[in-house]
Amino acid sequence: MAVRDEFGLAFSGATEAGFAPYSQAVRELQCFIGDPVGSVDRAIAQDPGFVMAHVFKGYLFGLATEPEATAVARTCHAAALPLAATARERAHVAALGHLANGRWHRASAILQDIAVDFPLDAVALQVGHQVDFFTGNARMLRDRIALALPSWQADMPGYHAMLGMHAFGLEEMGEYAQAERLGRQAVEIEPRDGWAQHAVAHVMEMQSRQRDGIAWMRADPEAWTRESFLQVHNWWHLALFHYDLGETDEVLALYDGPIYGTGSTLALNMVDASAILWRLHLGGIDAGDRWAALAANWVPKAGAGSYAFNDAHAMMAFVGAGLGAPAGDLLEAQGRAMRGDDDNVAFTRDVGHPLTLAIKAFGEGNYAETIRLIRPIRTIAHRFGGSHAQRDVIDLTLIEAALRAGDGALARALVAERATARPDSPLSALFSRRAGDLSEN
Repeated sequence: MAVRDEFGLAFSGATEAGFAPYSQAVRELQCFIGDPVGSVDRAIAQDPGFVMAHVFKGYLFGLATEPEATAVARTCHAAALPLAATARERAHVAALGHLANGRWHRASAILQDIAVDFPLDAVALQVGHQVDFFTGNARMLRDRIALALPSWQADMPGYHAMLGMHAFGLEEMGEYAQAERLGRQAVEIEPRDGWAQHAVAHVMEMQSRQRDGIAWMRADPEAWTRESFLQVHNWWHLALFHYDLGETDEVLALYDGPIYGTGSTLALNMVDASAILWRLHLGGIDAGDRWAALAANWVPKAGAGSYAFNDAHAMMAFVGAGLGAPAGDLLEAQGRAMRGDDDNVAFTRDVGHPLTLAIKAFGEGNYAETIRLIRPIRTIAHRFGGSHAQRDVIDLTLIEAALRAGDGALARALVAERATARPDSPLSALFSRRAGDLSEN
């Protein structure tokens, strides 16, 4: 028994009744809206032998970067393994197995192979794109979609998602004009495409177009916030524009409202919360009891050591809240992680662990140690995931450490570097003034 979709792809074990909610789940993920887990659960309830429904659910949980979610992904993989499947579907099952066991790069390669043979496999493309994001693979963020895009037509369902993903990949590769054009086109086709919305915001962030960014995000927030599980991250992007302009009150209002007003315990949302508070902390802004509330939600995750990018942001919260015990637990968990057998070994060893130690050193006022730890990793920081905009916090921490350490030569060099890359940034101008004052002392 198999159903074929509008692209001619076969779906083993599916009936039309089960395929309808599965298709809804795919559309929801393409826009980052609704409840794709609920939708795919309805597909599984209707058709227990629907192999891609189990795989899709596993992908959703495998990309969550949370130990409990990863366990669900493994369960989904086990459910999919014995089911009848085509060669394409068996490749998906294999990719899920690697993802659920922390072998991100192997999953990426299989998903690329699927897209080479089946360029209209929207799930292979989107899940692969997310894996590229979590592994910081900028070239594949662009080229995974580029290899399939000629097969897509503007009237095909999900075309907006292809444009939005390609836009983000182009932005991460520094191809800003084309990235913005495709991102805007995607949003014009589907205003609720939160990923495309965020791709354009990334362009404006990298180009220090703060006012353009604020206008872009505030033009139609209903479109990218309604039932969106990417909305916290997109509100975070808006906060970044206000942060660069020095509009601290706006940043804190966004934090207290849509960014972390609900006190989410999802790691992806907590990363954004930590990242914005840490930027304020670097600027000497007192966040009050916000750190304590955020850190309390990070504490249960301190011993996981499952994804180095999350670890660094958890340490920001522990430093901000002055919590020594969970900070120690976190470092011990990283030690165990580096003795593991998955890709997080390298994520942690190469970038995550030294960065987490550097954040702790900064909190202790040991700015020389912060500098020593960050300088060797900042050019390879993409290895532990995230985007250029997210990893900018590493350079910001290094600059602030150099300024506070009184290292005039290093501070001036770092500030000159930033001013060249972001000449229209008020924050760059502030750093330049501070470095200038330092050089005169």
